[in-house]
Amino acid sequence: MAFDGITISCLKTELKTALLNGRIYKIAQPEADELLLTIKTNNGQYRLVLSASASLPLVYLTDKNKPSPMTAPNFCMLLRKHIQNGRIVDIAQPSLERILEFTIEHLDEMGDLCQKKLIVELMGKHSNIIFCNQEGKIIDSIKHISSAVSSLREVLPGRDYFIPETTHKKNPLETSREEFYSLVYGQNSECFKSLYMNYVGLSPFMANELCFRAGGNCDLSVAALSDVDKENLYRSFDHMIEDIKCGNYAPRILYENGAPKEYAVFPISSYSQENTKEIASISALLEQYYEEKNIVTRIRQKSVDLRKIVQTALERNVKKYDLQLRQMQDTEKREKYKVYGELLTAFGYGVEPGSKSVTVNNYYTGEDVDIPLDPSLTAIENAKKYYDKYNKLKRTYEALSTLTIQVKEEIDHLESISNALDIALKEEDLIQIKEELIETGYIKRKGSSKKQRFTSKPFHYISSDGYHIYVGKNNFQNEELTFKFATGNDWWFHAKGVPGSHVIVKSEGEEMPDRTFEEAGKLAAYYSKLRGQEKVEIDYIQKKHVKKPTGGKPGFVVYYTNYSLMIDSDIRGLKEVTE
Repeated sequence: MAFDGITISCLKTELKTALLNGRIYKIAQPEADELLLTIKTNNGQYRLVLSASASLPLVYLTDKNKPSPMTAPNFCMLLRKHIQNGRIVDIAQPSLERILEFTIEHLDEMGDLCQKKLIVELMGKHSNIIFCNQEGKIIDSIKHISSAVSSLREVLPGRDYFIPETTHKKNPLETSREEFYSLVYGQNSECFKSLYMNYVGLSPFMANELCFRAGGNCDLSVAALSDVDKENLYRSFDHMIEDIKCGNYAPRILYENGAPKEYAVFPISSYSQENTKEIASISALLEQYYEEKNIVTRIRQKSVDLRKIVQTALERNVKKYDLQLRQMQDTEKREKYKVYGELLTAFGYGVEPGSKSVTVNNYYTGEDVDIPLDPSLTAIENAKKYYDKYNKLKRTYEALSTLTIQVKEEIDHLESISNALDIALKEEDLIQIKEELIETGYIKRKGSSKKQRFTSKPFHYISSDGYHIYVGKNNFQNEELTFKFATGNDWWFHAKGVPGSHVIVKSEGEEMPDRTFEEAGKLAAYYSKLRGQEKVEIDYIQKKHVKKPTGGKPGFVVYYTNYSLMIDSDIRGLKEVTE
């Protein structure tokens, strides 16, 4: 969900509850476009982050402090002069705009009580923090916007503050049933688009959700809606507006494949409730969501080069493998050419010179066979020609039989590295993967650099029945877990026929309950290329039956007997041990 007007409305409600009548104790500016206010209230002390970052504008309460520059920026000094020790008397949101207005009461230089406004505009690249006097004049802003930058509005000291009218959207909090029908159903576009294009504060995500709640297809044209559909959509809209007015919020993060996908301040019907996590406050939600999102994004960025190397090598080997398979198909004719040569050698005396073909009896099958001939050659010369073809194809077949196995192993190995990159959550995980690529010749070791010390460790879970389960993050860890860490009676799990992690369950020599087998299977499914699928086939066997093939790549094993189970890849509820 975007940081839209509804999210800001929820935030406003939370901030009013926490901060109203609180005094601004400290003002800091840790970043060029960010403020950190420390506010003391009767209920304790709060830190309020106000960020006008173009990439990620946010407002939220936090427990964390940030270091400030030795010399405070001018905007920070100005705020300290005017509103330090000031009291927050109101927090407002105009309409459902992406704006928060903090009204602050303080004593001026003459000792008279007066009010000023700190306005936070959360509008993507146009975000700003603007400080205004009681008359609505801009005293200063964290970003100065001249007419050369924006033709809509100047944000400079001495200018009047106003919200630019960039659209003609209506306030959803003040709309009527008649206005809703006129606006939303008065144009020919998709339902969800008609909603967010006509009302302030609605993101496409929330518009989609309203259509889903109404039981309709969000992509359906407004013109295709029946009277019942129209009424259902209005009711879902009206219920949402009522929740906003009453402050009935329930912040939650929506996950997909274990990673944060969206967030919302209401229950989201279009997502499975099993994949949602309720958060106590919108501030905690924003902090947690963007922290988790940042981890995934940062690792993705840091692994770009490695992914490119793996993907390039993978594509090259897949093309080579396909070519080899086609060449293997061509060699299937070799036995036919051998038979032609033998038959011509046996019956060639009856072939007339200049013949383009000859029909002879195939003594292997007892049936007649028509053999094409080169009319410029004798029967014996044609026989030799077929023998040469046979020998050539035979040599090709023998060579390809070995090469295709090697290339297929290389493809499997590269796919396993690709899966390890998908699993990686920390920079230490990437170091091990890079080392494997160096050792297998895909990356050259720079200069005289030595092999790096590995600090990455396998995932560690505890089953519901108290058994310790370990999951390898990459091929090095898979090898270590299976052949050095696990004992003979421990149980080994792996997704069948696809790249994935080795999962080891320490049995401690005991007979494990079925639930532990299922949970280990879920982990093997989750940490494989089939993550997210409802049914994944898992092979499992005691470790003593798992063998390392001679000359095999890291993490590659063979086993000749195993048990199987079908399981989903949902690992919620499994306790991970963090060290």
